[in-house]
Amino acid sequence: MSCLASDNNTNNDRNDRFVLEPECRTLSGLSRQRRWKMESEGRFPHRIKLGERINAWRLSELHQWMDQVTKERGVKPE
Repeated sequence: MSCLASDNNTNNDRNDRFVLEPECRTLSGLSRQRRWKMESEGRFPHRIKLGERINAWRLSELHQWMDQVTKERGVKPE
């Protein structure tokens, strides 16, 4: 199995990248504990384990989450 994403993957964007904890906090505006709770409830993108002590999120998934939150609140995404 190739470690490269297939061309038909909707998240396959050259601008997509991994986002580490400090940036995820800045982008979401949520504390680590709040994100963990929301993730366990299925309301925040799941972390990706990159190493023994390193977790990251896909930037594209964070953007999708932000769009969903603004749509649910009736705010037009920028």
